[in-house]
Amino acid sequence: MNFIRTGLRELGLKVRRQRTRMILRHEKRLLQRSEIALGREGTSQAANFPELRNEIVALKKLEQEQKEVALRIAQIEEGIKNIEGQRVANAKEQGEAMTKLEAEKKPILQRRNDAKNASELCEREVSAVERRIQENDAADQDLLKKLSELQAINPPPSDLESQIATIGARRARLPDERAELVRARLGSADASRLAKEKLASAEEELGAIEKNIAKVRGDYEARDKGFADNIKAQQEAVREAKQHHQVVEERKNPAYLNIGRHLAGQGIAPPNAPHLLEQVRKHHAAVDQYQKHRAELALVSSQIDKQELRQFYFSVVSVIGLLAIVLPLIAKSPRKREWLPQQTESILSINIDQFDHADSLKRWQKEQSDAYQAAWNGLIGPAARTPVLNLSRDALRITRATTISDNESVREYILIETRGDLSKVIRAAQTDKEFQKRTISGLSVWEKPDLALARVGPETLAIGTSSEVDQLVRVRLGIDVDLKISGQLFDRFEALDRESALRLISRNPPDLPRMYHPIFAPELLETTQLLGLALNLQNPVKARLLLKMKSPENASEFARNLHNEPQKWLRLQDSNLMLFTQTPDVSRQAANLEVRFNVPDDVVQLLLQRIAKTDSPATVAGGN
Repeated sequence: MNFIRTGLRELGLKVRRQRTRMILRHEKRLLQRSEIALGREGTSQAANFPELRNEIVALKKLEQEQKEVALRIAQIEEGIKNIEGQRVANAKEQGEAMTKLEAEKKPILQRRNDAKNASELCEREVSAVERRIQENDAADQDLLKKLSELQAINPPPSDLESQIATIGARRARLPDERAELVRARLGSADASRLAKEKLASAEEELGAIEKNIAKVRGDYEARDKGFADNIKAQQEAVREAKQHHQVVEERKNPAYLNIGRHLAGQGIAPPNAPHLLEQVRKHHAAVDQYQKHRAELALVSSQIDKQELRQFYFSVVSVIGLLAIVLPLIAKSPRKREWLPQQTESILSINIDQFDHADSLKRWQKEQSDAYQAAWNGLIGPAARTPVLNLSRDALRITRATTISDNESVREYILIETRGDLSKVIRAAQTDKEFQKRTISGLSVWEKPDLALARVGPETLAIGTSSEVDQLVRVRLGIDVDLKISGQLFDRFEALDRESALRLISRNPPDLPRMYHPIFAPELLETTQLLGLALNLQNPVKARLLLKMKSPENASEFARNLHNEPQKWLRLQDSNLMLFTQTPDVSRQAANLEVRFNVPDDVVQLLLQRIAKTDSPATVAGGN
């Protein structure tokens, strides 16, 4: 295994060389900066050396260029100040002009408002006169009607003449009143016309002043926008000039660098900054030290056996290639799966947490505790007999799979998914003298006359009769074929929400009444090829039904029938109770249907009792 040691040593040397290179690069940058600083401060001393004449000349040219740029910057900034002054003056003029125009507008607006109020008052007076004229006409018609009714009475009343005289007198006064009202209407109409003419004149005058105000405001705002654009252009010019000034300053660095290196080589320090020479010497010594260290590391690395190094690299590449193959397989494998026999016909899954927190079940448990407890025991089956395991606290999910054998007998396989390790259950079985231990290909099974259990996963327990637990163990070990997770039944089962309180699926729906008490209408079971049900037991109780039909055409036709006659398909068998409280929501994708609806509380209780096989004939009869 020397090649592994050699390879690890070479990797360590590579890391040290890389670290040394990074430090050396940093020290070189610091050395260059210190030499530039020394050259910047020692420019006056550099004039004493003829060999630095070119650097001095270049610096003078660049400084002259910087002066020109600085002058240009100052001129532009002065122009910006002038424009800003003009902008402030424009804003002040705009405020004064707008104040003056608003003062002119105020009396015109007041006249318009007065004319409007007067016009409205005249309109109301005209309307009042019109209403009184209509009332006069209505009164005349009413009196005429009363007169006709009196004359039609047979035999006539004793005071007929006096009543006719009274009505006639009242009718005689109405024409004079109407004539007076007509004259009043003419006067009101003339007044209303004059008021409207005054209002139109006032509004025309007001519109003219408002148009003038808008024009003046637009002129000043356009002028202000021009000033703002000019300022923005000047500020952009200042920014570009400052960038140019900085570029010229950076172009001076090569000359300063040459001057600093020459002064450092001569050992000359500027009188006003003697510490700069010491910094150059310190960084120069650090650069020399790290260059020497890098050369030593390279020498040690060159003495390593290349053959052993090739063996190490080949081993590393092989391991990486193996991981590249294994890791995707691990990533694609399911985190959790139900290890069930291939011949599984139906699956019932119970989410313990959802059952414990379901509002509808809490009311049922409080009002009918015996019926609830019987239904709960029927749902979990033999899982309730698991040693030392408190299902409400320790279990997450109970899965019950049902198969139908060749002799038409129904077999059931139960898996319990727990919250943690199953070691306490195994210890309890080991200490219980009634349990006997045996193994199947190395996997332990504990059994007693009426119960058997085995751990088929870190947190999964198989429980039931001996033959059922043995088959689950063989499926887990790969001896028997399991229910493939890519198969149609498991795919549709996983399509049901795992957070639902109860999930039920069947690959042969007509066989459901043989596994549970009748639930769905026979017409529904005979029409579908696969049926899945998920119940969310919160308030209100929500159901999700997955159906697979023979073809997309059948699915489309069934969706229409289900929408038109939901009471025919979504009802409890042998009962008049409906599974839904309102029209179900149906969606289709090819031959698959998804139906969502709310379930009444009393129907939920009966539905759970039928799945648990605890409903009595009296209960069923009560639903009819």
